[in-house]
Amino acid sequence: MTGSLRAPALLLCGVLALTALLLAHRAARRRATAADFYAGGRLLSPPANGLALAGGPLSAVCFVGVTGLTALGGHDGVFYAAGLLLGWVVALLLVAEGVRNCGRHTPADVVVSRLRDRRVRAAAGVAAVTVSVLCLVAQLAAAGSLAAPLFGGGAVARTGTVLAGGALMVACACRGGMQAVTRIQLVHVVLLLGCAGVLCGLVLLRYGGDPAALLRAAAGRATAGAATAVPEATEQGGWAVPGPAYGEGTAERLDAVSLGLALVLGTAGLPHVLARCGTVPTAPAARRSVGWAIGLLGCVCLLTLGLGLGAAALLGPETVREAGPAGHAAVPLLAAELGGEAGTGGAVLAVVVSAVALAAILAVGAGMTLAGAAAVARDLHTPRGGRPGRGEVRVARTMTLAVAVPALALALPAQRLNAALLLGLALAVAASALLPALSYALFWHRFTARGALWALWGGLVPAVLLIAVSPVVSGGEHALLPGADVAVFPLGNPGLVSIPLGFLAGWLGTVTSRAPADPVRYAETEVRALTGAGAV
Repeated sequence: MTGSLRAPALLLCGVLALTALLLAHRAARRRATAADFYAGGRLLSPPANGLALAGGPLSAVCFVGVTGLTALGGHDGVFYAAGLLLGWVVALLLVAEGVRNCGRHTPADVVVSRLRDRRVRAAAGVAAVTVSVLCLVAQLAAAGSLAAPLFGGGAVARTGTVLAGGALMVACACRGGMQAVTRIQLVHVVLLLGCAGVLCGLVLLRYGGDPAALLRAAAGRATAGAATAVPEATEQGGWAVPGPAYGEGTAERLDAVSLGLALVLGTAGLPHVLARCGTVPTAPAARRSVGWAIGLLGCVCLLTLGLGLGAAALLGPETVREAGPAGHAAVPLLAAELGGEAGTGGAVLAVVVSAVALAAILAVGAGMTLAGAAAVARDLHTPRGGRPGRGEVRVARTMTLAVAVPALALALPAQRLNAALLLGLALAVAASALLPALSYALFWHRFTARGALWALWGGLVPAVLLIAVSPVVSGGEHALLPGADVAVFPLGNPGLVSIPLGFLAGWLGTVTSRAPADPVRYAETEVRALTGAGAV
């Protein structure tokens, strides 16, 4: 990035940030109820809600992370995109309608509507906050890596972008709640979809509109035995494989299975996804929202895979890797190449694409911040009676900062890791703790409060501990803590171990419970989940 373009880049980012703040201010209500703040008054249409749902994976995960994975690892970007898309199908079939009918604003609301136990609400709140913080880390890490070339590069630009982005997320979520977050996401996601479509079209034009020619060119530019993104490098023929390489070794193949399991099951347990099921008027509308999201994500995955292949073909994996080991620079570098790298046009296109992507990342992060703050206010700041108390919206606004601070602290060193793989960790935690509790509460008539506690803690604690002693955190040059080495767990994603543990713990806690399940409450939950009778 030349010095003459840094001022326009700052101006464009400032305009997008100001637009977000203005939308948040217009959406704000002085006396907002909990339904207004958390769910936008439950007045969103399925297409708008579906576009906002699709905006989450589109921003940091697909546009930045999957594009980088494809440019560096080829088939692994396809693997990630396919797993993520299948995860939304599972969310549609398993939880979308039941969550809308039985819940209010957090995952704990769904479980507690069946079990009505304060300890279960607190445990589910801790799990939801943990998942939200991990999701925010992926967004902020991608934002820092993406903005560094815009603002001069180096640690100062990365740190400043992460801190400023965190402040913008908190301001938007705190001021306007779900209504503001949705409006901001719709504007920025539409812009980002337009940029992705234009870039993908330019890539295909370079190869005469022939996808097969693009694939051949990408394979020809790929180098054998190249270093991987994170955290260890294993040399394989053809494209390098990001993460602990999914190659010939047993551990590598198990890591691929672990990540795939987290991708497929984790989406149905993400707090910000579950919260959006409650922003529409009815359960059928929630189902249609997820259907819209799946259709849009299918298009998004095709676009981002095209961009990744274009980066591999036109730039080569080595060029992308030199700009950053996580591959986050693939899209700006590709935009510069498509616009004419030697001239001003390429740099201008790279600035526009990077700024729009940065704004979309921060808009999605505001929704994740709101979901974490809702879990703190409703589930952890709860009186003895087990129901959220008065002043809940005020507490939630205050807690947006409490959710953002740990995410900021983790995001600063996490910029060496690919955003898509970072989100895989959050998906593993969600699938280990929240998904078992939700599934059992909705579908198992014998499920008890003890089973819920065991499922939540039995999935959450192993997942977090295994992440802490995995190669993602220590033991490698591109790990979160490169100077330490406590990586005793060989897999980069804990899902293969922690997800079965969560389901097993929930079953074991239930069958060993002294107090049997209440058949009347299960019947109420079943009728409500299937018909919507009594839903808020």
